[in-house]
Amino acid sequence: MSETLPERFAARMGQLLGPDFPSDIALAVSGGGDSMSMLALAHDWARIFGVKLWVVTVDHGVRAESAEEAEMVARECALLGHPHETLRWEWDGQGNLQDAARRARLDLIDAWRGKIGHVLMAHTQDDVAETFLMRLARGSGVEGLSAMQDVRCVQGTHGPFRVVRPLLHEARADLRHHIDTLKVPYVDDPSNDDPRFDRAKARRALTDLGIEAGTFSATAERMQRASVALSRRAADVARNCVTQEQCQYMPTGDLLIDRDRFAVVEVDTQLRILAAALRWVSSAPYRPRAAALEALLDRALAGGGSTLHGARVMVTTSKIRISREYAAVDGVATPVGTTEVTWDTRWHVCSTKPKGLTLRALGPDGWKQAVEKPNDLPPHDAAITLPAVFAGDRLIAWHPAHTSPEFQVRFSPPAGQFITFLESR
Repeated sequence: MSETLPERFAARMGQLLGPDFPSDIALAVSGGGDSMSMLALAHDWARIFGVKLWVVTVDHGVRAESAEEAEMVARECALLGHPHETLRWEWDGQGNLQDAARRARLDLIDAWRGKIGHVLMAHTQDDVAETFLMRLARGSGVEGLSAMQDVRCVQGTHGPFRVVRPLLHEARADLRHHIDTLKVPYVDDPSNDDPRFDRAKARRALTDLGIEAGTFSATAERMQRASVALSRRAADVARNCVTQEQCQYMPTGDLLIDRDRFAVVEVDTQLRILAAALRWVSSAPYRPRAAALEALLDRALAGGGSTLHGARVMVTTSKIRISREYAAVDGVATPVGTTEVTWDTRWHVCSTKPKGLTLRALGPDGWKQAVEKPNDLPPHDAAITLPAVFAGDRLIAWHPAHTSPEFQVRFSPPAGQFITFLESR
């Protein structure tokens, strides 16, 4: 006898979070059928296991009905006895709307969650299939075609948290049937059928082709397994050819790749190492597009430099250097005080000096003021991206050449050590 949907949900939660469940779990609920079904399933599950649920809705404000839909979720949560909060976001009109909304949703939830370490999201088997088709159309490789992760660790502003997707193996139709039976309210977002959006096109294509979502989903899972194996191979190679640079016995934040050792490995491994290096240096959440990455690799292997993904690639006769791109940090400034502050996600600085000091990139102006330059300092284009403290326009200190007990600098990238980051891709 086959398991019911609630039984499958409970089993999946046990696999992903058990056996010692967290005391508090957050749910991202939009009001659509998938997330409202997750809310209903989690409600019954949490009562049995004594877990407190906290529900959040992000109102993107794109449609006039979105505020009313958030209120619907709030009413259902009140009925079920779970605290609910609506977070509002307004698009600035820059870039891709759906991509910007997705990033903003995660940032808002991170700021809201407090000490809650797990956030449930209602991605389904259908979402996996649609994403697979969209990335296939963009020419993605194994990495891009891999399935979404059931549990994904996110480096939040106040520490890491986990996005948990307990419905990845469930069909959207089964979830809708479940809440239709329970008479749980939900809404259908008209953008799901709007041909202007790639996901709507992918959803229509799946229907027109008559291919079940489970078929693409299974392929994506196989790609995920292959991706894990390839990432481990890349990490093994990187241990032999990639180093995190030191200057004055302190980290510069740059990565150095041995050209000779790198040149003899297979292209897929080269691409994985290069993509991970770009992301590690820039703290970017996603890989660069395949075509741009392949072009950069070809250029670097031929001895040429370039910029991509917020990072700069510089090539010498023996090394490929991956450093921060100055344009990405130019103008990024943070006041410095006795409390540790973070700059460019990777650098953490505090000072015993009086207030009125600013932490920013050394820049060309700071470079001119810097009298002492160590012999092992990175080249100019990399050095000007290093953190420096200014009083107005006057350089006070900079890492790693000019340090003192009055300024404490700690290098701690969100992704951790490079090899560990590469292994987890």
